[in-house]
Amino acid sequence: MSEQRPPLPPFTHETAVQKVRGAEDGWNSRNPERVSLAYTIDSYWRNRAEFVEGREAIVAFLTRKWNRELDYRLIKELWAFTDNRIAVRFAYEYHDDSGNWFRAYGNENWEFDENGLMQKRFACINDLPIKESERKFHWDRSGPRPADHPGLSDLGL
Repeated sequence: MSEQRPPLPPFTHETAVQKVRGAEDGWNSRNPERVSLAYTIDSYWRNRAEFVEGREAIVAFLTRKWNRELDYRLIKELWAFTDNRIAVRFAYEYHDDSGNWFRAYGNENWEFDENGLMQKRFACINDLPIKESERKFHWDRSGPRPADHPGLSDLGL
């Protein structure tokens, strides 16, 4: 039997929002193995200029990412959806090992299989250097964004 990751397509507005928040919470865990389980075994990604295929490569990619992008905090927001596709916009903040802070802005296009696993992910991302005093994402780094923390639109992003 195939793995399932509800909510399943076809998406409604409500289930698309749930899927986006679930992805945000997963990525904020900064646990590559956990995050990889939301993707098909042969999932295909384009992330910036890097191409990633399969769960094993996803784990390696995310491990490298979160070893470089310290104190990572992410907010995703639904942009659009169809039957088995979701488009999101997102921003995340992090610092490098020299203490330089950044806010990354981007868009992702996702395609899901019938079991709710993401089979394709296309991400475009731009980094903006910021001062630590310009940070907007403040919550305990060990967990998901609290329900009362503002989203991207609320923050004017």
